[in-house]
Amino acid sequence: MNASSQTSIHALRTEYLDVKQLWDNSLVNIELSISTANFKTWFRDTHIVSFEDGTITLGVPSVFVRDWLSDKFHSLILKTLRDLSHHVRNVEYTVVARTDKKIDKVKPQTVNAALPLEEYYINKSDNLNPKYTFQSFVVGPFNQLAHAAAQTVAREPGIAYNPLFIYGPTGHGKTHLIQAIGNHLKKQGKKVFYVTSERFTVDYMNSLQNGTANNFKDKYRQYDTLIMDDVQFLSNKEKTQEELFHLFNALHDNNKQIVFSSDVHPRLMHNMEERLQSRFAQGMIVDIPRTDFESRIAILRAKAAQNNIMLTESVIEHLAQTIEGNIRELEGALNTIMCQSQLSGRALEIDEVKSLIKNSTRPRKSLAVADVVEKIARFFDIEPESIYEKTRRKEVVKPRQLIMYILREDFQISYPAIGQKMGGRDHTTVIHSCEKIKKDLKGDTLLEEELGQIRALLK
Repeated sequence: MNASSQTSIHALRTEYLDVKQLWDNSLVNIELSISTANFKTWFRDTHIVSFEDGTITLGVPSVFVRDWLSDKFHSLILKTLRDLSHHVRNVEYTVVARTDKKIDKVKPQTVNAALPLEEYYINKSDNLNPKYTFQSFVVGPFNQLAHAAAQTVAREPGIAYNPLFIYGPTGHGKTHLIQAIGNHLKKQGKKVFYVTSERFTVDYMNSLQNGTANNFKDKYRQYDTLIMDDVQFLSNKEKTQEELFHLFNALHDNNKQIVFSSDVHPRLMHNMEERLQSRFAQGMIVDIPRTDFESRIAILRAKAAQNNIMLTESVIEHLAQTIEGNIRELEGALNTIMCQSQLSGRALEIDEVKSLIKNSTRPRKSLAVADVVEKIARFFDIEPESIYEKTRRKEVVKPRQLIMYILREDFQISYPAIGQKMGGRDHTTVIHSCEKIKKDLKGDTLLEEELGQIRALLK
């Protein structure tokens, strides 16, 4: 083999590694943006086939998945890829039938490229997602107060409810609502900026390292409205908290609107400066609690109408009674039903729906934490009391981490509350435990089976 051939092969291998890493990183970000059910249903067995002249060709396992991704997730895919590589200009989809050592390709289908590219991804100048509007927000008894407060702020920014602080369990529409405020004000010509607390922290720490702290201050003080998501993650970050405190004062003193979201009430944020907690409580604090039955009915009807899904009343009522988790779970169930309905070419009967979602429904929420601890401890043949002890014994650590994970994922209990229930542990310990279980589940089939058995016990 000559030198030219070796160089060419090396270049191809390098390109393969680059695009594989690009798609792996994209999948991580996509998974954070959509429901678990959606991610597992539509993005499994996808990969980048080629990257030429700014066009990504994405390999998918079937024509149905190709059509679904191009219709429902194209803007998200393109936006995610462009965030990671500015060389990406377009995405095409090709069906790739995989065998052990052979890949058969079907002709790619190009998504309509006539649409302006800026409609495909979030504007980096403000980080607002254009799909999050008041018009697309489903209002029910559980979120009426938060919705009304958000609309008031959108009408009278800097005057009514400043700051507006919205808290509640994950997956109940907080991000949608606070971004709806931003999108409304943006249309009114206001200068708006949306940022997560993690991104704010990274920006601030980078400014300190680069000696650009003044530029950082000027950047965040220029906006008419600042929206910060997941502010609970500022716990223990003393320097970032201090910077936010001064930024808050600067904006508030000039009648600039400030909006926060969190999964817990400000008073329950451990290791958060009291003066900052006081600022959070200075305007309006409103929660979005878990959905009630009537609200789930309303949400299902609205989502079904938005996605042109035909559902009978018996199916809607069954879903509302069975899926008591967050709104994302309802959407995931709807997507599963829609997928099966399109494959069969007809609306599904109630028995078919029951069979379809029986393995994806979460445990009922009527169990007390002590009951969860009792059942999981007995499953692993250990004493329930040992879960609360300050011990690092392997036979106790794993069940304890699983308990924390289930309390968070299935019951939407806040990290601080879980820590308190688990023997007064710090919320950072709970976060670490949940993240470890999430990571382990990706490659441990035995753990997946154990988790499924435990969830069956808790139903």
